[in-house]
Amino acid sequence: MALVSLIDMYKRANKEYYAIGQFNVNNMEFVQSALDAAEELKSPAILALSTSALKYGGFDYIINIIRTGAARVSVPVALHLDHGEKIEDAKKCIDGGFTSVMIDASHESFEENIRITKEVVKMAHPKNIAVEAELGRLGGIEDNIKVDEKDAILTDPVQAEEFVRRTGVDALAVAVGTSHGAYKFKAEAKLAMDRIAAIKKKTGIPLVLHGASGVKPEMIEKAEKYGAKLPGAKGVPDEAYREAIKLGINKVNIDTDLRLTWVGAVRQILMEKPEVFDPRKILGPARDAVRDVIMEKMKIFGSVGKG
Repeated sequence: MALVSLIDMYKRANKEYYAIGQFNVNNMEFVQSALDAAEELKSPAILALSTSALKYGGFDYIINIIRTGAARVSVPVALHLDHGEKIEDAKKCIDGGFTSVMIDASHESFEENIRITKEVVKMAHPKNIAVEAELGRLGGIEDNIKVDEKDAILTDPVQAEEFVRRTGVDALAVAVGTSHGAYKFKAEAKLAMDRIAAIKKKTGIPLVLHGASGVKPEMIEKAEKYGAKLPGAKGVPDEAYREAIKLGINKVNIDTDLRLTWVGAVRQILMEKPEVFDPRKILGPARDAVRDVIMEKMKIFGSVGKG
């Protein structure tokens, strides 16, 4: 089907307390992985592009690959701008056919974040395009961080309520202890579940978990077996996803897990079959491995059969 607004996809997820996976894509194989998984499990899916992915793939190239793929499946698919840093980035994507955009002004002051976000909402809503914003600062909650320092990192529920009311934003990325990349935690994974519940109660809108890849040990072991170097990488455990979703997370962003799976599969082929030089025989198995990871995430998120 044609690309679907994330505003419409969120309605059921928010009501029934499940999460839709956001899967960052960089090339055709990643797009195929996500769409094949979504179709097989009858799950909605969000395909996301960062500004760097758009630069790498070419704006029209990668968008048209996604649009073509979405038209071939029977489940709802949204096209999302991930971490748009400038109003101009959001505008280009709003005009270019995206059905959701994120404007990330979390590094600005509270008032400036509101001003920038409101401007993007004003552009997006007349076209039924969802807007996601971020409040707080992503970073792992470690044992050696003082309470007041944790509060400075985490999203404040009272501020979140005011932010949502004044901006009219459709979804809010919250800082609750996750961080981007493969090195999220130094020790045991910790998420501020009470903070998620409090923000949900105050805002009532879909909440988004960024920096949420699982970084499972078997992913690391495989990649390192074939030459990668990823010492100490840790991610979000499955049980943390499930608890966070029960408390109000409706969108979970997955990027690092896809990259780790991809590089492990590619390295394996290159090392075990050095005679292979057909790119299809190298990229095909990697595509299938990424698809399997996406399917696993969809099952954990509770989105299977919701398409």
